[in-house]
Amino acid sequence: MDLKSLIRDIPDFPKSGILFRDITTLLGHPQGLRYTIDTLTEKCKAMGLTPDYVVGMESRGFLFGVPLAYHLGAGFIPVRKPGKLPAAVHQIEYDLEYGTDSLEIHQDALQNHHSVLIVDDLIATGGTAKATAELLSYIGCNVLGFAFIIELQDLGGRKKLPDLPIITLVEY
Repeated sequence: MDLKSLIRDIPDFPKSGILFRDITTLLGHPQGLRYTIDTLTEKCKAMGLTPDYVVGMESRGFLFGVPLAYHLGAGFIPVRKPGKLPAAVHQIEYDLEYGTDSLEIHQDALQNHHSVLIVDDLIATGGTAKATAELLSYIGCNVLGFAFIIELQDLGGRKKLPDLPIITLVEY
């Protein structure tokens, strides 16, 4: 299946000069969505990635992480922006192109012996995925790898990530 044909390009969003890859059209296509989840599942299994938990970053990582966790027989743990989780959290601050941002995970969500797979819709510069991996490593988890629907290759995000398996379905 040609997933690129199901991903809409929106020029100049969220600001001038940016070409936004919109996955809402993929999400709304039943066969495309099924193919995406099935293919991610198959690739994970083929690579021997059998996590205890799938960890998805806010918010589009949730959309793909939950069904992937279900198919892998794993639990799902959300990583969120500050102030969104109600219990005690671990937090990591990371650099953006202009400034910083933070991510949080519940302190009781994972233990140091758990194996995890990090999932998001897209890898661009790699900052969010790298920060998530660092946060999980701080907790003591075994990060098995990463899975993304889209990779924006020119932005070099893959190079920022640890030397672990990286699954992508569509490259631009």
